[in-house]
Amino acid sequence: MKSLDRNELFHQLEIVLDNCHPSDWGDIVDLLKQIKNKKKALINPRSEDFMKSFARGTAFITFSYGIDGVSIEMSKYAHIINDLYTPLGTPSIHFICGHFHPEAVSILGAEWHRNQIDGIDGWDKWDDGTWFNALFLTNMKSFSAESSRLTSEIYKQAKLIANRLGKYFVDNKISFVIPVNVASNPGNIAFTLGLVLVTEIFGTYVLNSNHDFYWEAGLPASMREPGEQPGVRDHFFRNRDNKTFFLLFDSLFPWNGSRWLQANINAYQSRILINNFGFSKEKVFEISTSVADTFFELYSKKDVFDIRLRMGHILSNGEAIMRPVPVADHLSRVECWMKNQQPIILGAHAGLSVNPRSDDLIILLQPTRIISRKRIERNFELIRQLFQKSALQEEFRENLNCQLILHISGPTPIEHQEALQNILFAYQETINGLPELLANRIFLAFSAGHETHTSFSKNKFQPLTIEAIYRMADVVVFPSEAEGRGLPIIEASASGLPIICSHYRHKDVFSDVIGEKLDEELRIKYIVFPEGEFSQTVLSDIANLLIHPGTKQNNIIHNREAVRARYSYIALKHGFERLLNQLSKLN
Repeated sequence: MKSLDRNELFHQLEIVLDNCHPSDWGDIVDLLKQIKNKKKALINPRSEDFMKSFARGTAFITFSYGIDGVSIEMSKYAHIINDLYTPLGTPSIHFICGHFHPEAVSILGAEWHRNQIDGIDGWDKWDDGTWFNALFLTNMKSFSAESSRLTSEIYKQAKLIANRLGKYFVDNKISFVIPVNVASNPGNIAFTLGLVLVTEIFGTYVLNSNHDFYWEAGLPASMREPGEQPGVRDHFFRNRDNKTFFLLFDSLFPWNGSRWLQANINAYQSRILINNFGFSKEKVFEISTSVADTFFELYSKKDVFDIRLRMGHILSNGEAIMRPVPVADHLSRVECWMKNQQPIILGAHAGLSVNPRSDDLIILLQPTRIISRKRIERNFELIRQLFQKSALQEEFRENLNCQLILHISGPTPIEHQEALQNILFAYQETINGLPELLANRIFLAFSAGHETHTSFSKNKFQPLTIEAIYRMADVVVFPSEAEGRGLPIIEASASGLPIICSHYRHKDVFSDVIGEKLDEELRIKYIVFPEGEFSQTVLSDIANLLIHPGTKQNNIIHNREAVRARYSYIALKHGFERLLNQLSKLN
């Protein structure tokens, strides 16, 4: 097929969308079959122009950008793409989403274009959760009036989104799109449908990046084994019996498009797409990750104190000494806190203080957002047992200056307020169960994604970076239930920090990150965060680690080198070169 003018393509888009008036989900399925099977226009007649066309317009697209793991990975991908395009001229890279959080400024390059489109945020932020609730939390019978109403509504939204995306693609010469999680984790089905419509009609090349799939930690009730606990994503199967709806749903997540490649973050996901969903091996790949060279830089105790002082200013609203808020007070107004999520440090009661530069301060860091599957509350079971059954109790009794903070670095998505409350209750229960002498020196901090404060300019402080936040810690804790990769393990190892982590699902994903099947020198060494009781051996090992940080120095050196060998920038760049080459074969 000959190459078409972009304005002609946009006109075709409008005609196709206007001619469809679906009354049932099956009508949308039929429309998708028609546009998928239609021969695509060529965006370039010669392979030499292929990369140049991408360099003139590449767009990353997702629900929102902040400093969550997905956003950080997208920033890494964009830097790689930018480097690959630079020899061809000045790259034009775009970031599209439903909402840019203020914190995203720290990871998005100033030269990258930004476009915020109403209606493409996800979950509770998609029209206050109205449509998500209707599709996945409420029963919707096949061919019912409600099913028909929702069909029309979702298509109307998808049509509007497709038009907005199409106009932006035309105006900015977008030939290559990298959506992340849009077609794998169904936060906004109208957004996914709109993206599929415009990319298929335009013949846009798509590298569909999948970090999480709905079927990870999700199953219909009929498929659960006797006694098996419900999964956190079971709701996506709520209307599985609405056959035409689930036929559409099943085809979109992920979409097996004409010019779409699937790029997963682990081999387990790829096997499922090939074996269970019928994707060809030639269209399914994995994207690794990379760790910036700055993670590997050596740092001193003075550097740690400097970082802790800056974080102290963030947590204490500009003060050098932190004054914790009583946890009971915070619990009483947690809904109000959720609206602005200002950094805070909590304690057992009023009148306590923490000097961030104290030699006797221990910091456990969980560098994640607050979502239920991260199981942050499990850290308090560890802390409770450490103070009941290990040498850490004796250390705190003998040295009254000792203090401990569990620090959570990420924000709380609005739909995970209950997970935050569970953490607060777990903290409260832990300190209530310990003698006052110990409880008064155990604290809980939330920096909520903040890396600077207005006091920084007055004190001539530099904003914190991701690697700096790791460096303030003594140990990284990661008791997660399920992960697509497990980036904190990799970043903690690169930073020279011990890691206490669970054997999260899926086991082969955890195995791949740790490197269990690799040669000894490439395996990451860790302390297991057990599912049940902590053995005396594990508690003694962790207590010794906190009291005498240098005891695991050999493991720290080993882990740094293992991560440096496996997760370099160059390796990730080669991976993207391979993917771009494969895309060129889809013409």
